[in-house]
Amino acid sequence: MTTPHPAEALVLAKVTPAVIERARQVRLMAFDVDGVLTDGSLWYGENGETMKRFNALDGHGLRLLGESGIIVALITGREGPILARRTGELGISLVLQGVRDKPQALSSLASEHGYGLEQVGFMGDDILDLAALQRVGFSASVPSAPPYVSQAAHWVASREGGHGAVRECTDLILAAQGRLSAFFAPNAVILSGVTQ
Repeated sequence: MTTPHPAEALVLAKVTPAVIERARQVRLMAFDVDGVLTDGSLWYGENGETMKRFNALDGHGLRLLGESGIIVALITGREGPILARRTGELGISLVLQGVRDKPQALSSLASEHGYGLEQVGFMGDDILDLAALQRVGFSASVPSAPPYVSQAAHWVASREGGHGAVRECTDLILAAQGRLSAFFAPNAVILSGVTQ
């Protein structure tokens, strides 16, 4: 095995070998939205419009996965135009809204792309995500998830949903696969977690 790039080593330093191996197998990564890509808050305007806050670091992490050849999908139980706008900005075309049976949705996506569920990852935070987390090869969650959800995950981010949890997850997958280093400028120096 080759020596990992310093940034990859930094990302993987606190991750167990079993989780790294699971992340190494991911070819299709799906994410819940509310509570994962957002902090779960819903703001309602005077005229009934709903607003959500997305994190730019998370969005960039999703782009990095896609640019690395990993298929990115979003699967959410809610429906609305806000997500379509955000995913349009990110170039994500696999967006499944109004989904109650997430395990079935993941199985269908895996089958459509020729992957087994052991090559699929999913990040979720609530009871609707539980069965999906238990069926995929790599499952991730956030610290604020109910304990029975986070305990079902192989890995739990240190950051909350909507505050960099997705970026933490995407960096883990890319580092486990030796793909994160490709995004560093040739002259970038990594010292104690600081890029100079």
